[in-house]
Amino acid sequence: MKITILSVGKKNDPFATTAINEYEKRIRQSVSIQWIFVPYSGLSGDDARREESTKIRGYLKNDEIIWLLDETGKQLTSPELSEKIETLKNASAKELLIIIGGAYGVDQTIKDRADFTWSLSKLVFPHLLVRLILVEQLYRAHEIARGSGYHHV
Repeated sequence: MKITILSVGKKNDPFATTAINEYEKRIRQSVSIQWIFVPYSGLSGDDARREESTKIRGYLKNDEIIWLLDETGKQLTSPELSEKIETLKNASAKELLIIIGGAYGVDQTIKDRADFTWSLSKLVFPHLLVRLILVEQLYRAHEIARGSGYHHV
């Protein structure tokens, strides 16, 4: 299964790139991860949300599963995330697109298009840390499914 992470913001800076690359390398045997970066709009509030959402919609296809990272989403445990991803794989899903919106979120059309809205935490994180947490959790979910012992209960 291919996972594409579409993130509003600048490409990874050296602070997190090394760690993100390490988790990607570990998971690469079974999952292909691709990143797409949509530039910040430079505007604020509704204007930023509208402009960034328009750019995001330009990357959406009809046949992919879309998960939206949003503070209003459902929180999952790592085993629940693993089960959710394995369910997609078993259903022969070819591509999962995970969207990380901008500082002002995404508009309702993106929310309506999402197949699942997921919250990493009730806390708010900078985008760079969200990217790192996300890729580590994808790796952790993979290792839980493999039964490797990386995740301790």
